[in-house]
Order: sequence, then structure tokens, then C-alpha cells
Amino acid sequence: MQSMTRFLARLATAVTLAIAPVGAVQVQAQGLFSPAIIVNDLVITGYELQQRAEMLRLLNAPGDLQKLAREQLIDDRLRLQASFEAGVRPSGEEILEGMSEFAERANLSRDEFIKVLEANNVSAETFRDFVKAGLAWRMLVRQRFAGRATVSEDEVDRALAADGSGSSVRVLLSEIIMPMPPQQEETVRARAARISQMTSTSEFSAEARRYSATPSRGNGGRLPWRDIKELPPVLQPLVLALKPGEVTDPLPIPNAIALFQLRDIEETGYSAPEISSIDYAAYYMPGGRSEETLAKARVLQGRVDRCDDLYGIAKGQPAEVLERGTLPPAEIPTDIAYELSKLDAGEVSTALTRANGQTLVFLMLCGRTNKIAEDVDRQEFTLGLRNRRLTALADGYLAQLRADSRIVQK
Repeated sequence: MQSMTRFLARLATAVTLAIAPVGAVQVQAQGLFSPAIIVNDLVITGYELQQRAEMLRLLNAPGDLQKLAREQLIDDRLRLQASFEAGVRPSGEEILEGMSEFAERANLSRDEFIKVLEANNVSAETFRDFVKAGLAWRMLVRQRFAGRATVSEDEVDRALAADGSGSSVRVLLSEIIMPMPPQQEETVRARAARISQMTSTSEFSAEARRYSATPSRGNGGRLPWRDIKELPPVLQPLVLALKPGEVTDPLPIPNAIALFQLRDIEETGYSAPEISSIDYAAYYMPGGRSEETLAKARVLQGRVDRCDDLYGIAKGQPAEVLERGTLPPAEIPTDIAYELSKLDAGEVSTALTRANGQTLVFLMLCGRTNKIAEDVDRQEFTLGLRNRRLTALADGYLAQLRADSRIVQK
């Protein structure tokens, strides 16, 4: 990491320039050892704040170092108090070992690390207190939450299926999906060609409110942030080729034309898992987008909670009125894949039609199956899950200690 590289360079410079270890820090300001913060009955002095801030500077910590030093020292007092009350006290040998482990991150021995700190007016005791608080807290967390941090095999399987890694791109889109009724095809195509030349998001939204058939029309066609991998494969490269404000060429879909405007794009630190298959159901309702059929669809939506419920709805009707499929995303028709990308399991879309607009598609997402990385070390992954759970439990416990404590800042 860059921060560690800078830190190592800084440490090397300090070791080179230091002619002899500097002893205890010379305190000139009167009152530096007076209480600056009181945490319950424990005191934090101005000297400790100064020392922690200087150590953070050497470690290239970001942000307001004075504020960060205050927050860390308050948390350290709470951690130590809770640990001691639970009978958890690191031995002197364990503390020295912890100091050595920390120094090894900079490829230095404990003594070399302390020499560098002292050359920069940070005492060995400051370093020792920092390590002691962290070590005591880790010991307490393991003792207090070990049973609750157990990870089952089923949890590992689910996490592996949902885990992402690396970085990915997410996009902010607006949509217009215009039906093409018989004898109006040319009019709709001409309108779509005109809209595709737009670069104004407000103009595009006005057209969406006027012409789009999707529920997003009320919001000017604006959609929330979406990972690029959630879009149908055929749409992904088209969207990535756009600049903010630009619109795709008109995309023909059954009985309609679709246009998408890119409003914003950003790279994230998380990559959504790759989807291996999508399970969905399509129930075909005669009448298209007539008010009567849409009203029936709304009633039906209130009656079904999952895809299996549609089998009861379709009972006694021709088999072709209900289609149930589990397919890779690339094998699903583009318009259906796009609508499914906007849904969570159990949710419904009524934006699509078939048979020249005479049949409404009651589309329901049943579920998604993610690809599981074959090269993942299961034991290491399980340990990572357990550590994340321990961290979450520890953070919650520390927040509770803060809320229950009496903190007075001078």
C-alpha cells in the first residue's frame, strides 16, 4: 500500500538521521500533564493526546490527527476498562510480542521501531499503551463473542455464492420504453430517433413522462444506481460506450422501442458477483395494456408472493399462458432480462407486452444463482467470515460502551 510505503521511507530516513536515541520527550508547556479528557474515572492527559497525534502522523494516518487521537484514546480507555472488568489482562510478554508483530509490518525489529519513534519524539511507552489497548480488546472480544461468531457450512455456501471482489462499474440510467401499436410504428421510430440525439437529462425526462410505458415515467424515467453486471449482456457495452448525457441508439424489443440515457458512471470498490442463471416466470394476460387488464394485473400482484403461486393462478388454462424458465442471462430475451434486472425475488413487472401489444406479460423474478469462485480457499474464506462477524460484534459492543460512559472533554 502507498501509505505503508511512505511510512517505511519515513522510518528509514529517521533511522539514518538519528545520531542517538532521544530520551523522554521534553515537555515545556505547563499543564500538559493535566486532564484533557475524563472517561468515566479514567484520565487522558494533554501529553497523551500530543503523543498519539504524533504517532499517527508517523503512521501517515489520514484526516484530522488531533481529532483522531482524541477518538482513539477515548476508545482505548473504554476497551481497557471493559477488559479489566472482565478479568482480561495481557501479560508483559504478550504485550512485547504484540509490539514486535506491529514493528514487523515495517520490516523492523521492536527495538529498531522504538528507536525511530523516539527519534521523532514519540516515547516507547506511548507505543506500548497503544498495543496494550488493542491486544486487551482482541482478547476480550474473543472471550465474549466466540460462541456467537461461529460460521456454519450453509452460511459459508451462501456467502461464497454472494461474494464479490475487486472493483466494478455502476451506472445511473434513465429509460424510455415506447410501445409500438399497429399502424404507428413509423411514428414511434421517428420519435425514438429524435430522442436518441438528446444530451439534456431534463429533456429526456420530459419525453419519458410523455411517452414511456414503464412505472419510472412518473420519475422522468430516472432509475437508481445499478451495477453494470446487472444489466443484460447485450446492453452493457452500449451503456459503457456512452458519456454522461448521451443516449443509446433506439433498441427494438418486442412491440416496443427502448432508449437509455447515461446520467452518471463511477467505479466502485466492490464487484457484484457474476450471475450464472436467472429463474423467472411469465404469465400472459389477454388485453395488453388496457385499463381492465392492468387492473387485473394489480389484483394478481397482491395475491402472489412467489413464482410457485402462479401455478395455481394458471390452473385449468392452456399451458402456454405460464412460462417458467431458469436460464443464463445471455439466453434470456433482452427486454425480459432488462426488466428482471430491476427486480428482487418475488417482485413483478407489467411493462412488457407480446402479440403486437395484445397480451400483457406479468413478469416475476423467482431468484438468481451466482457463480461460486472455484479458486477460493474455503478454510481461509470461513476464517474471514468469522473475523468480519467478530468485528461487527466488537464495533457494536464498543458503541454501547461509548453510549453508557461519562465522557468529559476539557
